[in-house]
Amino acid sequence: MKKYDVVIVGFGPTGGTLANLLALHGFSILVLEKEKSFYPLPRAVHFDDEVMRVFETIGITNTFLKYTIINKGTKFVDKKNRVILDWPRPREITENGWYPSYRFNQPDLERELRKKLKSYKKVEIKQSSNVKKITNKKDEVDIIFEDINSKKIFNIKSKYLIGCDGANSITRSQMKTKMKNLGFTQKWAVIDLILKKNKKNLPDRTIQYSNPTRPATYCRNVGKRRRWEFAIKKTEKIETILSDKYIWNFLKPWLKKQEARMERKTIYTFQSALAKSWKKGRIFLAGDAAHLMPPFMGQGMCAGIRDVSNLAWKISHCLKKKHDDKLLNTYQSERSSNVKEYIETTMRMGEFVNAVGKSPITNNISADSEGKKSMKSIKPKLGRGLGKPKDKFRGNIFPQFKNNGKNLDIKFSRKPILVLSDKFKQSLSNKINYYRNKSNTKLSRYLENVNCEGLIVRPDRFILASIKNLKDVKLITKRNLKLLI
Repeated sequence: MKKYDVVIVGFGPTGGTLANLLALHGFSILVLEKEKSFYPLPRAVHFDDEVMRVFETIGITNTFLKYTIINKGTKFVDKKNRVILDWPRPREITENGWYPSYRFNQPDLERELRKKLKSYKKVEIKQSSNVKKITNKKDEVDIIFEDINSKKIFNIKSKYLIGCDGANSITRSQMKTKMKNLGFTQKWAVIDLILKKNKKNLPDRTIQYSNPTRPATYCRNVGKRRRWEFAIKKTEKIETILSDKYIWNFLKPWLKKQEARMERKTIYTFQSALAKSWKKGRIFLAGDAAHLMPPFMGQGMCAGIRDVSNLAWKISHCLKKKHDDKLLNTYQSERSSNVKEYIETTMRMGEFVNAVGKSPITNNISADSEGKKSMKSIKPKLGRGLGKPKDKFRGNIFPQFKNNGKNLDIKFSRKPILVLSDKFKQSLSNKINYYRNKSNTKLSRYLENVNCEGLIVRPDRFILASIKNLKDVKLITKRNLKLLI
């Protein structure tokens, strides 16, 4: 019976990113995907700076960047086309070292993720594989899956299994955990088109049409790709909505049939939900298998990639050292509250698009002297987990720093690091992963601004602990020693 370090069920962006993060450590990995081949049509179309930083870690940004455009933000307009809320995404590099928001075509990302995985000898990918049974054991997970083409049954073992298998997750079903509905459920039509020639009169950013009669969304995507989404009334028939005649009639205000080719038309049920349990023994859920949110913030895929960024380094630690259930239990506690804040904000945006919102979308809304409202992006902290809750820096993003063209991220992409100011002169064990700043003026300025002499930073770029005084360095290092060596 074949054994693996990790089995991943599902080969979308979440599963592909997780496989790449784990492959950095040289683990044996099997990815099981029920579809027989690569899915070539668009789905997710947005990601942010945090996610691009993860892509940088796994080494795909140099080739993937050419398939993206910088997103300019979103405007909410009423039925008279008046702007009622502006959510700009400035063309400025953030603390993560990238622009705040990008547009992309999902197949382009999946190609890059798969291409990168081919460079790892210990990664196997099996398409047309239908998982039949998952059994938790004390020290392993037993998996039975079927090759859909040959009908052959395979029995394998793995130290860990992660279900990245979407909203209808077989992994979640095998775990016998249920989704908790958070209160937003709507059917929307999603129409993807490719323009035959550029149309300058189409908006260059996302427009949310807040209209109680027909709420809709327009997305300016990569190249000549454009997307329209619109809500479906309960009395309307799906076959009518998806007819070409109906769709082109809906699109009349923006373009004519001869001006674009329809690439995809489908119905989505936009939902808000959280899985009650993300972990059972050595089995985990990530991405849409663990949570669902409407698309109004473009955070669905982002949330899944944040999940695996959090989980990958913890599983890696357990594979290299020894299984630590206490460490792995922090996965759900840290991620669920973070993603819940995105879901709740997205739900309020959904109410706004439906023109029924009775309260502000977020606390990040402000108005200028003329009363025009604008919104800033949210950046929720991690939920409770590793580190002390009283530490106000714990759970915040650690900025990206470069020195002489070299990215400091590379020093803690695989395990946590102790970052120290140049004031610390004492010696530390060579077994400890640490970095004493000597010449990076931006890092020195940052440590001075946060009034810290040192920080422990995790591979998912979040701060684990802050060190105010040099005398506390060894004490705090000792407390977190098992993660730093």
